[in-house]
Amino acid sequence: MKRFKKIISLLLFVSILSVSCSKDENENAILAADLPTASLLIFPDNNTECNEGSIISDTETEVLFKWEEAINTSAYILTITNLNDATSREIHTISNEFLIRVLRGTPYSWVVKSIANIGNETADSEMWRFYNAGLPEESHPPLPAQAVNPKMGASIDSGDLTLQWEATDVDNDIASYTVLLDTNNSPVAEVGNPSTNSLNVTVTSGIVYYWKVITTDGLGNESYSQTFEFRVN
Repeated sequence: MKRFKKIISLLLFVSILSVSCSKDENENAILAADLPTASLLIFPDNNTECNEGSIISDTETEVLFKWEEAINTSAYILTITNLNDATSREIHTISNEFLIRVLRGTPYSWVVKSIANIGNETADSEMWRFYNAGLPEESHPPLPAQAVNPKMGASIDSGDLTLQWEATDVDNDIASYTVLLDTNNSPVAEVGNPSTNSLNVTVTSGIVYYWKVITTDGLGNESYSQTFEFRVN
């Protein structure tokens, strides 16, 4: 009799466990079905000069930003950042395009966040960068460099370090870089002027370093990256 009761209890436990697991799997499946997808950006194109749009004045152009519709999405947040001064604008919209007035002769980045139909889940698109065309001219300044190594806020070991960055110029005429590396959060100390996008330096343990890159093209046009930082273990 005792053995029979144990068998019944075991079967009941297995049954409850099975129902519980099945319920969790169903809930996870429903949750996954409700997640929004990341939008695919369309225009302005990545790492190019944008010379389309309505010219408002010598300083402004209206540009129509476009992206593909995302699945399970009720709305979008379009974020546009002026890469010269790091100021950003957020636009909330239910459409997959938006007409925005932007400065001429200015580099920008943009990204689109998809907001779920149900719940608070979101998904971010890739971040694209472009140079909004200015007045007719023969040369454009390079886009501000982006850190590749170390990543922003990274912790690294002391000793020899290769600083690496990525830079783009719509005229494809980057000539050189000036690298500033300092313990001051507004770095001023020049540590090199390479013609390629990397530089070897030596860093000391227990210090937070700040660095930035000035990119110069063949006609002397310059762009300044944001200030990057990393900590040495």
